[in-house]
Amino acid sequence: MAICKIWVMFLILIVGGVILGVTTTKTATTCPLYCLQVEYMTCVSSGDDKLPPRCNCCLAPKNCTLHLSDSTSIHCKK
Repeated sequence: MAICKIWVMFLILIVGGVILGVTTTKTATTCPLYCLQVEYMTCVSSGDDKLPPRCNCCLAPKNCTLHLSDSTSIHCKK
């Protein structure tokens, strides 16, 4: 009987560990350490407002466009 209780507790620990491991895993993203010459930024959510620039698309919010000093633009899709 004692062996049965030990196996049940062991199985509960294993199943709990698997469930916690699955729910707490997150994908990490790394940002490149370079800065573009960004004049300003526009985002879909803010309309035509010129927002303060971010260094690159990794640091900018989703669906924003970085407007560079050489008059080109980069759309950030992440």
